[in-house]
Amino acid sequence: MRNAINKIMSNPGSLELVLDNLKEGVVAHDLNRRIFFFNREAERITGFDRSKVLGKDCHEAFGAPLCGDECAFTAEKPQFDPHREYRTRLITKNGGARMVEMSVTMMYEKTGVPFGVLAAFRDITDLFQLKLGSDHVTRFGDIIGNDINMINIFKQIEDLAEYDYPVHVYGETGTGKELIANAVHNSCYRSDKPFVPINCGALPEGLIESELFGHVKGAFTGAIRDKKGRFELADGGTVFLDEVAELSKYMQVKLLRFLQEGTIEKIGGESTRTMNVRIISATNKDLGEEVRKKNFREDLYYRLNVIPIRIPSLRDRRTDIPLLVDHFLEEARRRHNQPSLRISKNALSIMLDYPWPGNIRQLQNAIQYSIVKCSSDIILPENLPLELRQHEGPEYRPASGPKLTVQSVETALKTSGGNKSKAARLLGVGRATLYRFLEKQSETIE
Repeated sequence: MRNAINKIMSNPGSLELVLDNLKEGVVAHDLNRRIFFFNREAERITGFDRSKVLGKDCHEAFGAPLCGDECAFTAEKPQFDPHREYRTRLITKNGGARMVEMSVTMMYEKTGVPFGVLAAFRDITDLFQLKLGSDHVTRFGDIIGNDINMINIFKQIEDLAEYDYPVHVYGETGTGKELIANAVHNSCYRSDKPFVPINCGALPEGLIESELFGHVKGAFTGAIRDKKGRFELADGGTVFLDEVAELSKYMQVKLLRFLQEGTIEKIGGESTRTMNVRIISATNKDLGEEVRKKNFREDLYYRLNVIPIRIPSLRDRRTDIPLLVDHFLEEARRRHNQPSLRISKNALSIMLDYPWPGNIRQLQNAIQYSIVKCSSDIILPENLPLELRQHEGPEYRPASGPKLTVQSVETALKTSGGNKSKAARLLGVGRATLYRFLEKQSETIE
């Protein structure tokens, strides 16, 4: 045994043999992203041959950042964190998607100067699918949630990974429509191409056509050069049309033509160009109702609403509030390099009772306010915004036939401190329904 160890330590090639037998993919590159190590498991997971990637720029070798949106080397000035762990989705050589658990560590010389990055990753696709099927997932990309409504959305996004149909996301203001759109984009083969958002309600009518389709020099006063539109910038990727219900009838016709023909014509231009772009739209309005009111074209509605995704409001997924609170507290701790904060049961109870008209965006703002007001390591009721403290109580309206799961019931009981009446309200069901579920699942719950 000792002789074998001495042989490995004295032979650099033997160390490579050891790393090739790891059950984790390992890739290492220098500060210029040049890959100098790529083990056998990394080949298996990604589908890329090491002889084809060694010595190449990481982004060029894989056609996109291997770490996806988490890659620190996409910024102009990379942020060198000593160590990071996260889940991400990578696109294999054949265009398939794999969910991986990534551990990224900076490598330093003896002098303390960084010289490269070592990334170890494990394929958890099958495990993730199993958890998704058993409703035990609490996060999907940047989306936090374990409520059954969110689990169903995660499954829907997974189902969409192999398809390229238009998606329409509907939800109240502050529910995270752009996060859902990003997740859809990152789950498909276009994930290495641009994701280009545009807020249709934030641009003046005179500018939105130019923003979407571009213009040529001299097309109008002030057009001093050719300009690419968002569709051209997103070629090969995804355009996210937020607040699409705010488009004028004229722009609706323009968008419909693109969806039918896949071509654009710049303002002032005389030729058309073919664009390969996926459309994801979103609105906080009921597009079907807008069609009935004659505010939105019916033919465009059917073109956009091929795959509808409805995001529940925060008051319809109250069991996710503790998860979101923990996430925002941890996010603030990392951003400001401060000690960890926790929230008291009384403060959390107030948050659970509040109706959250501004949804997750309002919850995030409330947490940020509470962090500023808190003078200890625990957020108390008096640290919460005034509108939360003055709220008299919830007006619960049970959802229509919510599906109870072991995970959601356990979370509700833990959140309510074992109070079954309050847990039932959190779940949006009557007490009798919860009691019947507990009787059937008593062995699982125990």
